[in-house]
Amino acid sequence: MRELPPKARSLLIGELERSLLRSEEVSGTDLALHEFLLQELRRVLRNQREGGPRVGNSARLFFKPLEPFLVDDRGDHNHPGRIARCSLELLWTWIRRDLLPDDAQILATAVSDALLANDAPKANHLTRAFQDRVVIVIETSLESAASDPTIHRRMLAKIGTQRPSEDATALKYVLNGRDVLATLAAHLPLRIGNLSNGLLDECKLLIEKASVQDGNLFLYALLTVMSRLAAPWQLIRLGNKAAGSDTAARVAETHYGVAVAALLKTIHETASGLRTELDLPVDSTWGRALGALRAQIADLLRAEIESMPGRVRRLLRRRPSTEIRPNSVLDTDEVAETEALVEFVGACRLFAGELAINEITQRTFAELRQYLDNGMRALLDGARHAGLADRKFRQSQVDAGVRLCAKVFGQDYASLLGKAAEVAGLPERRAMRA
Repeated sequence: MRELPPKARSLLIGELERSLLRSEEVSGTDLALHEFLLQELRRVLRNQREGGPRVGNSARLFFKPLEPFLVDDRGDHNHPGRIARCSLELLWTWIRRDLLPDDAQILATAVSDALLANDAPKANHLTRAFQDRVVIVIETSLESAASDPTIHRRMLAKIGTQRPSEDATALKYVLNGRDVLATLAAHLPLRIGNLSNGLLDECKLLIEKASVQDGNLFLYALLTVMSRLAAPWQLIRLGNKAAGSDTAARVAETHYGVAVAALLKTIHETASGLRTELDLPVDSTWGRALGALRAQIADLLRAEIESMPGRVRRLLRRRPSTEIRPNSVLDTDEVAETEALVEFVGACRLFAGELAINEITQRTFAELRQYLDNGMRALLDGARHAGLADRKFRQSQVDAGVRLCAKVFGQDYASLLGKAAEVAGLPERRAMRA
């Protein structure tokens, strides 16, 4: 190693450090060999006063708070609150190339020196200070990107991951809330076999205590609890507890509704894996068991899915003025519950194939799309010609319709509808906006 050219030694260090950064686990002999080679190479560099890239140690310490939230896929799947392990190297490149290049270089050198001197507390202290600076710079970058589409596109290209905006946001939240999440994890059992009774109440209290300190940490606190569960499906019990009901729409209305969507995804991926990785004849014992399970899931979900269009129609139907009490509005709880049900059916639709509900979800969602597309025109027209007595009610229907359209067609479409509502001549809305 001493006889290698300086450039070759630098390249070798970079490759060894990147391999450690990309790996979920480096076991036994491999870990010792990697660390030995890196230590010796850096000693040579230090003796000869060469610079050389020192990425691995500082990057691994920097990303340590993210470990509970990493997933092993290509980074193109939507895992709320998660970051693909393969995205870490790209995120680190973005930070040390575009956000804080000088600080990152200083950190790499200082952390390596501290670890060579067996001073782990100093390395951790340096890393925490750097994490705090990165949080501030990411927040500034996201705010600038939000107000300028050109800056936004450039930022996404520089990050380079499959889900750049989501990854940057998750990185910011986890680093900023690392101490709160660490405290939560320290109070949890290492393994939760049965999430019930007092333990259920305790976990719910810990999650909500973390989210009170920082509202952005709710999802990450929930995932921290989920990582300790022997059976992740038990996370549903937190939703039932929060909703005071086991009705899917009620649970989906709470913050814990994201857990239901995550579990649907897990069921989908498990069923898909069984079908693609195994030659599983339909008439075999396992094939029949899988078919029966899919049928049971379909039966459980079908009632909720089929009820959704009717709920939306009852909420948004065009009503004659004689049915509207003066200055009344839609019931806010009913609006929120219907919105949650629409979101729940949307989540089911993503995994409908393996859950044996493909036909019903596609038909139901198509029916909802058509109704909203036509129904919003009628609601806007009704608001445009509303009198003093029924104006608030018709405005509340338009507002509810905009919220539902955001779930079905996306936020951009809903924003256009909101502007159309203003043009339709809703004086109260214009006054509120002013």
